[in-house]
Amino acid sequence: MALRVVSSPTIFSSSQRRAASVLPSTVTLPNTNSSLLSSKSVATLLNSKSKTSRRNIGVVVTCSVSPSSEASVLPKALLFDCDGVLVDTEKDGHRISFNDTFAEKELGVTWDVDLYGELLKIGGGKERMTAYFNKVGWPENAPKTEEERKQFIAGLHKRKTELFMALIEKKLLPLRPGVAKLVDQALGNGVKVAVCSTSNEKAVSAIVSCLLGPERAEKIQIYAGDVVPRKKPDPAIYLLAADTLGVDPSSCVVVEDSGIGLAAAKAAGMKCIVTKSGYTADENFLNADAVFDCIGDPPEERFDLAFCGSLLEKQYVS
Repeated sequence: MALRVVSSPTIFSSSQRRAASVLPSTVTLPNTNSSLLSSKSVATLLNSKSKTSRRNIGVVVTCSVSPSSEASVLPKALLFDCDGVLVDTEKDGHRISFNDTFAEKELGVTWDVDLYGELLKIGGGKERMTAYFNKVGWPENAPKTEEERKQFIAGLHKRKTELFMALIEKKLLPLRPGVAKLVDQALGNGVKVAVCSTSNEKAVSAIVSCLLGPERAEKIQIYAGDVVPRKKPDPAIYLLAADTLGVDPSSCVVVEDSGIGLAAAKAAGMKCIVTKSGYTADENFLNADAVFDCIGDPPEERFDLAFCGSLLEKQYVS
């Protein structure tokens, strides 16, 4: 059941998975070092309309198992990012809460959809606001000294978190497809589950408890906000999670949605699956172990816990 990968991740969509049934069980493609692909892997390559998948034909050698196959090995820990992975919160959650906070404080600042997408390259809300004001200029009613500005930013972020939590508690933003399923599979098989996020700990806790429910929440560890001094793409938060959970980083599988999250996971020495979100659909994820549009629930399931385990069995060949 070992998997062999040359250089690039697997990219699946629902149409690709349905198309797999028309192909033979194994196929050899040119320029793949004569490695064999499962029918679903071939369908991924040949039926994809995405630019990324077409570019990867000839170098992706995925697997002798499918994203829903049984695995003889399971991860010791399954680590989720929060925003964009558990819930697609950025555009209609965090961005709105930032703008409402700016309006309350009469700062004359509005982050539109495109601008916020660029700002998401900076990990952490306080860091995001600081970088923005340093670049475009601080509001007239902002303090002048560096220390006072830190307190000013902290106050803005506290209020923004309150507004965001109120939004989450109203359950206006749903879990992404397949999240609850994958969490249940992990917990049911003794796999430790944690959420590792640059967002405020209270906001992450609200998402986990309100949307995944209290029974699941009490079994999920949360590492968030300023729990580490350096935020993603630094691997500190993932290394902290592995150390606290008592597992080796190489036995962990991370589910991320962004380039900075992927960089953090790989720098920590972990396998990483990317589930693209609204703001990250066009990012470069060639360093990922697999890329999907979501986790998915049956009958549109993209992958499950067994697939996460199968990543730990990969053998890389030149």
